[in-house]
Amino acid sequence: MAGIYRLKGRVKHYDWGGFSYIPSLLKTENKDHRPFAEYWMGIHPLGVALIELPDGKEIELTELATNLPYLLKVLDVKDMLSIQVHPSKAAAEIEFARENAEGISLDSPVRNYKDDNHKPEMLVALSDFYLLHGFKIATDLINILKAVPELNGLLSIFKQSGYEGLYKKVMTMPQQEVNETLQPLLDRIVPLYKENKLHKSGEDFWAARASITFSKGNDIDRGVFSIYLFNVVHLEKGEALFQGAGLPHAYLEGQNVELMANSDNVLRGGLTPKHVDVNELLKHVKCEPTIANILKGEVIDKYGVLYKTPVPDFELSVFELGQNEVVTTTAASTAILLTTEGIVKVDNEGINLEAGRPAAVILPGTFYALTGLTEKATIFRASVPIHNG
Repeated sequence: MAGIYRLKGRVKHYDWGGFSYIPSLLKTENKDHRPFAEYWMGIHPLGVALIELPDGKEIELTELATNLPYLLKVLDVKDMLSIQVHPSKAAAEIEFARENAEGISLDSPVRNYKDDNHKPEMLVALSDFYLLHGFKIATDLINILKAVPELNGLLSIFKQSGYEGLYKKVMTMPQQEVNETLQPLLDRIVPLYKENKLHKSGEDFWAARASITFSKGNDIDRGVFSIYLFNVVHLEKGEALFQGAGLPHAYLEGQNVELMANSDNVLRGGLTPKHVDVNELLKHVKCEPTIANILKGEVIDKYGVLYKTPVPDFELSVFELGQNEVVTTTAASTAILLTTEGIVKVDNEGINLEAGRPAAVILPGTFYALTGLTEKATIFRASVPIHNG
């Protein structure tokens, strides 16, 4: 039994979160109707998970796993998240030290860098999931700028100055110009949105929703431009995406499991009530075309798939077990298990992972078995890639 412990994560009540998905996963009531946006399982200073010892005592995960390079999350996106990028490891180290030297406290609302780490991310959809993911390829971008009459004026800027020139233009133009450009567009599409005449596969749907959610007074959020410049991606349940440093993105709607480097560094460019720093975002964003590489995972056995990443910090496996189906393995690194459907027994001692108590941590070198106790059970495993030590 030593080496396998129940894990209790930390809930983040960000405004954009849903009200029922995470409470249902944790079997906790939400009488106050608070948004449950994220459930963190890791050792980030802003949310250290707890271990439950056999005698019922709870200790912080840092007492047994002092150097966990990843952070596992469940997200429930009810309202759109900010247009954002994450810095590289080298950039994060420099900028974190700079903000420390400037005396900006870690909990300051204008703090950009919460730590000195990069934040590459792997997300696996738990439902239909929509997001913005990188810039459109040139032909698609030209087509959308032609098709949306209010954006026709941006076409010549793209042809003359490319992605970087175009994005700098929309992100730094005076607010009055933002309003003058986007107001006619919103006047046209918001009524269609309210009449349910727009589809989630199209940019107009999300632009209309964003304007309703984020525009303040008479000022239109410039993040609306990004919806037309970026790829609108729809993931079906079980599909995954990797997002590296500098890739601009924004989550739009749905639930996912997200595994990332142990960081909370986010540079925001709009569509959020949180701190926006356009200059900092432009410093780190990769202004280049992106084709979404939707991953379905590599088969590792009859029950599981592995989502590999190009970074040494983490990899994510997912197992689908039926009644009495068993997977056995030995943890090569500290692993975190999360059950999102059904009931899974971990080890012969019988720690059952299910709604209410869905997570466990496995210490390195521990042999363990996963047994499905229901007709269908889904279990995620976060770990460190063996080939990267």
